[in-house]
Amino acid sequence: MSVLAIDAGTTGVTALVVAEDGSAASMGYEEFAQHFPEPGWVEHNPEDIWQATLSACAAALRGTSLRPSCVGITNQRETAVLWDRHTLAAPRRAIVWQDRRTAGLCVRLRDAGHEPRVSELTGLRLDPYFTATKLTWLAEHEPEVWAGVESGDIAVGTVDSYLIARLTAGAQHVTDPSNASRTLLYGLASGGWEPELCELFGVPERALPEIVPNYGPLGRTDPSVFLGLDVPISGVAGDQQAALFGQTCFDVGDVKCTYGTGSFVLANIGDKITRPENGLLTTVAWQTPSGERTYAVEGSIFVTGAAVQWLRDGLGLIGTAPESEAVARTVPDSGGVVFVPALTGLGAPHWEPDARGLITGITRGTTRAHLVRATLEAIAFEVRDVVESMTAGSVPVLKADGGASTNDLLMQFQADQLGTAVERPAVQETTALGAAFLAGLGAGVWGSEAELRETWLLDRRFEPGERDEAAYARWRAAVELTRTAARNA
Repeated sequence: MSVLAIDAGTTGVTALVVAEDGSAASMGYEEFAQHFPEPGWVEHNPEDIWQATLSACAAALRGTSLRPSCVGITNQRETAVLWDRHTLAAPRRAIVWQDRRTAGLCVRLRDAGHEPRVSELTGLRLDPYFTATKLTWLAEHEPEVWAGVESGDIAVGTVDSYLIARLTAGAQHVTDPSNASRTLLYGLASGGWEPELCELFGVPERALPEIVPNYGPLGRTDPSVFLGLDVPISGVAGDQQAALFGQTCFDVGDVKCTYGTGSFVLANIGDKITRPENGLLTTVAWQTPSGERTYAVEGSIFVTGAAVQWLRDGLGLIGTAPESEAVARTVPDSGGVVFVPALTGLGAPHWEPDARGLITGITRGTTRAHLVRATLEAIAFEVRDVVESMTAGSVPVLKADGGASTNDLLMQFQADQLGTAVERPAVQETTALGAAFLAGLGAGVWGSEAELRETWLLDRRFEPGERDEAAYARWRAAVELTRTAARNA
């Protein structure tokens, strides 16, 4: 038996066929277009996501003789997607999690005194990052589209629910607790949509998907629309919770960081809801078919790998993202250059939506290598900020995954900055692997978490060396400059 895992990320879709031993038998990948209608706005065409899904899955299936017995889904979270319930066509582009257009709306709600109650119910904060304010914006600015939501013709959801609708030819409109808990509409304690929040944000509850467990019989693919496959959809989770599951972080205190477009640090906190300080969030990690929920504390960093992409696409300093390591190694340090990559605002633990990127310390001797190295250092500094806020100290080990985790220089610098070991798994596509694990549990490919833990294999362990505290002090000073500039703008 094998599992087909679909990882619908922010810049593309990855498909993995995962064998029973937990290895990746084959992979497919397809990018899709990014749209930036105005500064700070980010949109995706849902049809592009669907076509990329079909292309990536077809490539993965061509790469192996294994036939999947079930499908698992993981996805970019918080992105607001609308589609026609009958035709499945989207009436407008999706508003992506990175989009900052609702910053003023968040200020309005905060000034009206709503944030304490919202945080109490959701474990989140009022920030453009989350789904609900995007929906409020649509209701206020695109009434002709929102009329379809009010009438029931247009469905509202996140990328997971959109893909399930497409995979099932419209038969299912569902989401899971890990994605629902990122919308500002879900109650952590109640485990369902909160009428009070739906009223606050002006979202009709009937337009939202049904909330189902993270694994079990969630739907079935329609072979007429999905590559001839008629198999159960038996696992789904938001990408960061899926990575936590794929890293087999099943015990309280286990911590992982996914280095993708942004970086996301999650710590398993078990079955009790805690409400951390220091700008961290509480979220649902996963829910079993019998209803037990595991929670996580999360620190969300908006731009890390995307900063490397900016070096490539925006500045032309590197030809490919992997080239960043070789270029950075040509200099011993950043030469005093500090880059705060607040290209879409600052996330945890600072939460400054209006912050913008800043580069300091440039001299006549600064080269592209210094800027590239400063970008990699910034990623490690951002993760250190979150981990120290999360743990009030170091963690026993940080499990690292995602595209940038293949950068050995970054991983070593991260271990140095944290003062703790960093472990990189043999399968670094752990978001997709987590989706596969959930689906496999739901369909009987694997029987328990203990069995899944046995499939996790170590690629490399990075032991901490000397920590450059002076460089970190320069980083903290630059972050404060960025925050001050945002407040005074």
